[in-house]
Amino acid sequence: MEDLPNESLSMIFKKLDNCYVLYSFMGMNQRFDKILNGSIFIRNLTLIKSIDISLYQSTDTILDQFCLEILPKIHDKIEQINIEPSFLDRILLTNYPNLRTITLYNIPLATVEELISSKIFFFCPIRIYY
Repeated sequence: MEDLPNESLSMIFKKLDNCYVLYSFMGMNQRFDKILNGSIFIRNLTLIKSIDISLYQSTDTILDQFCLEILPKIHDKIEQINIEPSFLDRILLTNYPNLRTITLYNIPLATVEELISSKIFFFCPIRIYY
């Protein structure tokens, strides 16, 4: 992969699940970090188990590393988050100054009511899919 041009790597990364790419390649070297940070696929972050089950086999360890190490590096570039309840608490540990939309999947109605009443998401639209 080191021999591929940046444009080719960027095209490959865009075809893959963005969380998987970030987890696998962020911090690997300066070149990959530059490609990932400059790429538009960071703007729309998706954390849903059904997308790539292999990524979530050891969910706690991977998600902890993702939320504690990767999200703080890219938080200001994220404009949309697509998420399901099992990831919600950890994702909310990071501030997203440019967040415009949150899409919640398979979330219990009580959780939605709690989030709205706590005004955590008062600043951006929420889409909910059951």
